[in-house]
Amino acid sequence: MALIELHNVSKHYGATIALDQVNFQLLKGEVHALIGENGAGKSTLMNILAGAVRPDSGAITLAEQPYSPTSPLAARHHGIAQIHQELSLCLHLTVAENILLGIEPARAGWLDRQAARRRTLEVLQSFPHPDIQPERRVSQLSVAARQVVEICRALAARASIILMDEPTSSLQRQDVENLFSLIRRMRREGIRIIYISHFLEEVREIADRYTVMRDGKTISTGQIESTPDEDLVAQMVGRPVTILYPPREPPRSEDVVLDVRDLVAPGLKHASFQLRRGEIFGIAGLMGAGRTELIRALFGLQPIEAGAVNLRSQPTAIKHASPHRRIAQGVGYLSEDRNGEGLALALPIADNITLTRFSTCADWGWVDVRKQRQQATTWVRSLAIKAADSFQRTGTLSGGNQQKVALARLLHQDADILLLDEPTRGIDIGSKAQIYEVMVGCAEANKAVLLVSSYLPELFGMCDRLAVMCRGRLSPARPIDRWTPELVLQTAIGAEAA
Repeated sequence: MALIELHNVSKHYGATIALDQVNFQLLKGEVHALIGENGAGKSTLMNILAGAVRPDSGAITLAEQPYSPTSPLAARHHGIAQIHQELSLCLHLTVAENILLGIEPARAGWLDRQAARRRTLEVLQSFPHPDIQPERRVSQLSVAARQVVEICRALAARASIILMDEPTSSLQRQDVENLFSLIRRMRREGIRIIYISHFLEEVREIADRYTVMRDGKTISTGQIESTPDEDLVAQMVGRPVTILYPPREPPRSEDVVLDVRDLVAPGLKHASFQLRRGEIFGIAGLMGAGRTELIRALFGLQPIEAGAVNLRSQPTAIKHASPHRRIAQGVGYLSEDRNGEGLALALPIADNITLTRFSTCADWGWVDVRKQRQQATTWVRSLAIKAADSFQRTGTLSGGNQQKVALARLLHQDADILLLDEPTRGIDIGSKAQIYEVMVGCAEANKAVLLVSSYLPELFGMCDRLAVMCRGRLSPARPIDRWTPELVLQTAIGAEAA
């Protein structure tokens, strides 16, 4: 028996069709995986169920009764809570204030702080994390810790249906295992879950059934265990994806374009490595180990305390490094936090793409909008960014298409050295294949690519050499064929000397 049913639900944003006559069922006692490419309509469907968006047409029933929530609070009153992919936390508030937002315990009309703390600790016990305390401000937490707070907020609502939109996108493996254990326990307790993920191995681990969406339509529904991955991928992208990691010849150049020696920075105890022209160099490690701190220090986003950085055999003044200087030196950076610092979401796609190289579309200090639009449109088409045009506001795009805009900016910048921090986080399989092709194309064009990733298959499929970060220290680099997944994990936790 279906607990939630959608009948011919549609949603338009101007000329953009987000949902087109969608039909969907959530059965009692199941974990239902909702899969598809970025921009397929998955998040829009979830937002409708969560009360954040109203459909234009169609009908929804909850327990065989008409369901039409006017707000997320109304959806919560019906027992539906949502975990967002792009975190919707109030950074200036504490962990407890975020977790209990809208359901704060009160006594005689006043906030009961002791009860709030007890309830927060009770929820946090379900998903322990060493950095999270009820009184700590969310702005002080890492992206991974904020993801845990987002999950705990849904748990605190005591919902009977939980909508999970890419809940593991910022979690390391131990946290993922904790979440899956929690999902299995919730299923035993009768809580139903709709689960969005681009990782098919995750879907197979915890889901009972699946629904594939493409271009705003529901394509197919079935039992996950009886459907091969290649069939799921073909349904998601509308074509077979036979090769995810593009084949290429090993780099032949020994020209070192980035030479890092004994680097020390906040959160980074020691790092030395060389990045060569034409190679993809990977950095693995657990979240919080110092990978992001290394790449941010190289780009001038945080101070370097000691060490040396040479660009193309020329020493650079580490005390005066800045993003502006690095861009002028041909270095490009892709942040893991595209919402917080990777993109200007309120600006059009064209502005975001040309932001670091306005000189290509400016005359006498003024932007030539016609030139800017032409250049941005070229990248939109090249990366298959799903948008009405290049002047669409970037914040209205799906997460995956926003990531493509961030990558397009680096390509437009024509950076010689690319620093990529989790470039495929929250990206569907089809888009991943496109981004991998772009990375290989950059390497074959004699650019140097530094890839930070938490996804081992990606590192093994793309990298020429690999180093592992452990507690702020970077291991010596080795050719990728001298690593195994087991050795990488052992090195990452300090169980094996690299």
